[in-house]
Amino acid sequence: MEKRYYQPEIETMPVADLQALQSEKLVKQVRHVYNNVPYYRALMEKKGVTPDDIRSIADLHKLPFITKADLRETYPDGLLAVPKEECVRIHSTSGTTGKRVIAYYTQHDIDLWDDCCARAIVATGGSKKDVLQVAYGYGLFTGGMGLHGGGHKVGCMTLPMSSGNTDRQIQFMTDLNATILCCTPSYAAYIGESLREQGIKPEENTLRAGIFGAEPWTEEMRHDIEKSLGIKAYDIYGLTELSGPGVAFECEAQTGMHINEDHFIAEIIDPDTGEVLPLGSVGELVFTSLDKEAFPLLRYRTRDICRLTREECPCGRTHIKMCKPMGRSDDMLIIRGVNVFPSQIETVLINEGYSPNYQILVDRQNHNDTIDINVELLPDQFDDTVKGIVQREEKLEAALRAMLGIGPRVHLVAPKSIQRSEGKAVRVIDKRTLH
Repeated sequence: MEKRYYQPEIETMPVADLQALQSEKLVKQVRHVYNNVPYYRALMEKKGVTPDDIRSIADLHKLPFITKADLRETYPDGLLAVPKEECVRIHSTSGTTGKRVIAYYTQHDIDLWDDCCARAIVATGGSKKDVLQVAYGYGLFTGGMGLHGGGHKVGCMTLPMSSGNTDRQIQFMTDLNATILCCTPSYAAYIGESLREQGIKPEENTLRAGIFGAEPWTEEMRHDIEKSLGIKAYDIYGLTELSGPGVAFECEAQTGMHINEDHFIAEIIDPDTGEVLPLGSVGELVFTSLDKEAFPLLRYRTRDICRLTREECPCGRTHIKMCKPMGRSDDMLIIRGVNVFPSQIETVLINEGYSPNYQILVDRQNHNDTIDINVELLPDQFDDTVKGIVQREEKLEAALRAMLGIGPRVHLVAPKSIQRSEGKAVRVIDKRTLH
């Protein structure tokens, strides 16, 4: 197997040396956070831990967790660990109650993030000879800027297309001979369909690889995309809270995603007890960022369920691998790359004067996620005309789009028509097959 590395001395570092590096960085990072983030210092004091108690990665379990709830509570800058004037950028993702999660970056943070994405690009065989078409969204979403920065580090000709405007995507792809496509898997599938509709065969485009992430996708979907675009499709993983895409990425072996362990420590815990589980166990993925200056999170609970392995990889990389996330330990849905919480929907419904009885139906049609929301009318609303109902649906769709960032289809239904449960209400019916 051809060996393809961006930073070979790090990516193939012996595990013992890698863990010694992690220990050295962890000790410094804990002190940095303790000294500069009063909120986290209070969490440590509550748990009876000081920086002196953290001497290596073997002591990581002593530290408290950070969760989405902490990020909401400290919005907008309660976890910032450097003066704001040292920050050069923010990115953001939605939170459960409309409060967004804001992640801050120093130039040092950006440089390291770009290196992580560069490793992912080179793992596909990418080099300065490639034309990298970045069709992830730009702006507050991390996808576009992350792969864009990685492309610059590698030296690729980088096309900052952002998402949407598929005719233009295809025009530039064709005219500029794009070789690597970066976007969500569902958008890659849509581009493949659009090429077919325009009579462009897979072998007629110049693409050879794709780097797809930000939403769950199946192996079946991977094969369909590979067939429709004539490429090899690679997975990439990341979270805004940690940096963005590039926390982990697939190599040519495609037996899991290598976590950039010189920058992040990964743990698997029991989501109910918080106990650290042995290597190979299935549980909740927890990350500690070792190099982030502005927004360093220690033991951040991702809520993603997965498994880690140190099985030797034929690519030669020594960094631990994570499997595709198998699900979530909370109620968050990922729809077209956007984080959606039922509680966000409930907030909008109540604010708009509707019943809190609703049901979310998520499906996937032609590789594109769909979201429909059935909402019960109150008895006095049910007397409305058909025209009035349609207007109500359109107004509610607009309010939900403003909250969620994506447009669901709303169906107002008769009072008491959504089945009641004696136990926990079944709010979400997700028909997507992801395993």
